[in-house]
Amino acid sequence: MIGLADIAIVLGAFAAGTNPFTNYWHKLTDRTFVGLYQPNAFDFAIMVPYFLVLVVLAAYGMHRYVLVYNFFKYRHHVPGPVQDPAEWPKVTIQLPIFNERYVIERLVECVAQFDYPHDRMEIQVLDDSTDETIEVARACVDRYRQLGLPISYHHRDNREGFKAGALQEGLKSASGEFVAIFDADFLPPADFLRRTLPYFSDAGLAMVQTRWSYVNRGYSALTEVEAILLDGHFVIEHNARYRRGSFFNFNGTAGVWRRTAIEDAGGWEHDTLTEDTDLSYRAQLRGWHFLYLPEVDCPSELPVEMNAFKAQQARWAKGLMQTAKKILPRVMRARVPGHVKAEAFFHLTANISYPLMIVLSIILLPAMIVRFYQGWFQVLVIDLPLFLASTCSISSFYLASERALYPKTWKRTFLYLPFVMAVGIGLSVRNALAVLEAIFGIKTEFARTPKYRIEGQRGAWAKKSYRKRAGWMPYAEVALGLYFALAVAYALQNENYATIPFLLLFVWGYLYTGLMSIGQAYFERFRFGASMEAAEARPAATGAPGF
Repeated sequence: MIGLADIAIVLGAFAAGTNPFTNYWHKLTDRTFVGLYQPNAFDFAIMVPYFLVLVVLAAYGMHRYVLVYNFFKYRHHVPGPVQDPAEWPKVTIQLPIFNERYVIERLVECVAQFDYPHDRMEIQVLDDSTDETIEVARACVDRYRQLGLPISYHHRDNREGFKAGALQEGLKSASGEFVAIFDADFLPPADFLRRTLPYFSDAGLAMVQTRWSYVNRGYSALTEVEAILLDGHFVIEHNARYRRGSFFNFNGTAGVWRRTAIEDAGGWEHDTLTEDTDLSYRAQLRGWHFLYLPEVDCPSELPVEMNAFKAQQARWAKGLMQTAKKILPRVMRARVPGHVKAEAFFHLTANISYPLMIVLSIILLPAMIVRFYQGWFQVLVIDLPLFLASTCSISSFYLASERALYPKTWKRTFLYLPFVMAVGIGLSVRNALAVLEAIFGIKTEFARTPKYRIEGQRGAWAKKSYRKRAGWMPYAEVALGLYFALAVAYALQNENYATIPFLLLFVWGYLYTGLMSIGQAYFERFRFGASMEAAEARPAATGAPGF
């Protein structure tokens, strides 16, 4: 039992400064050796790249604040109601697939339920598959054609141009004035066409993009993180850009195009891995404008496997950088407002942060040690604001998006923020390589994201086909995680407590992504997460803030 004497001893120890925290404070405020420190060549070699990286990352972090600001400032800039056309136009529905035997039948079933006049639509299954998906898809198409659905099957023996090539090939035989596109893992609602096509009464409208939602969000902590990351894009980024009048992009699926706009922009091109963003910018540079409808959500399936998720993110990172090299010079020369050019720059080049994150990972520990001995005041005034601009913008960005979508349950997002930060750091190795490949013009194939028809919190994938191999990358991530674990031990030994929260973030990020990539198949049943939709059945209808 603790007595008054024991409490007095503890208080005396604190008063005497014998605990590590008061020792640390004395070390920070001790001015005995002020003025004795002189930087050397090694310090400059560390600090110059350190500050360059921090400044660039802080700039992209500040851009997230700008997006959130524009999201709120222009929240009233939304399209008004429209009337149904007197006669519904002819629509071609394109379903591009490649080795999707688990989900192709589900997709066709959803499209077959469209409440759109069958004589005003045609469905193209554009199949580049090389496995049993060919038989599954062909049989599915034949079955629905016999039931009276206007559907046709198109198979290519080569993958020339990948998805872009398949879409362009399908246009040759398409008869629709408008083209709706759905990837294999999507479940479009029955009223999708009736809710989107009336807006094309505006003759200058080229494309309508709808918001993605997720049938397996609550499957695991990973899928929750993926959903939060995508919500940030579809709630904050798309809304902010559309409402502000900046360029934004078609997301490759769950959208409708005016066919003449595709042709006027030069058609689908396959010299980048993000053919959707490429065509989007070319069309908007031609004077066409886009519409974003967050109130129309199109359910989809999130990747449940870490390696598949990383492959998807790497493809997007590389494709955006390829598009930046191709399109940004045209944007900068175009007669468009300055804010459009600035937003296009930040949008298309944002993934340069991944190589910079690797540089920061390597030099962070020696930089913090050097900065510590240079003085706590400089760290407080210079380093801390840069770190906050780089990191806190991430949490505010995603919290704002979740509050807009889920005004009743958005506070749950705080539980997942450590995972969001960790995954963002852990992805830096794979995505940095992808960005460097784009910068140096290294060509790679279009790496599809495998889907396993996982819905809700049920379903298994470990024994199914299409699993991505881990390769050597996860071992590099684990090595970086162990490096930062040693850095944490060093910081503890030297009572450098201010660095520990940042170092632990890197430890957690690299170890989480690396170990999940290596061993997820062995413990995929040990999953965290509860479905957010179970607590709040549907997001706020407009995507607008709920407060």
